[in-house]
Amino acid sequence: MVKPTPNPPGSEQSPPHQSSTSEDLNEGDDLELDQNTFEFKSTPRTPCTMYTVNPDIDVQTLLGCVSESLASASVITMDIADRETGPSRNSLLGIHQIIMLAEISVNRALDQLDPIE
Repeated sequence: MVKPTPNPPGSEQSPPHQSSTSEDLNEGDDLELDQNTFEFKSTPRTPCTMYTVNPDIDVQTLLGCVSESLASASVITMDIADRETGPSRNSLLGIHQIIMLAEISVNRALDQLDPIE
């Protein structure tokens, strides 16, 4: 039978949806929790292979892709920032600055791998 109204504050009876404390659990419940934890941890992790990076790709190619991705993110951020005003624009400009610093760092790493002579 469903009770139409909840118990009023300060009543002695606790609501049925209230969670049990560890003192309320008996040994059988403890065993069940331990078995559930064991089953969860024993499940092998299988990583998703949808976005894996080929381990044979050289560092220069990876950095080149990162540089292009950061340049795209920079353009997108500035495009959105141009449409905004106030605090949201300032936040986007801050994000753009972080992207630009990362792009400069990646380009510097590329320069060190393949210096212009």
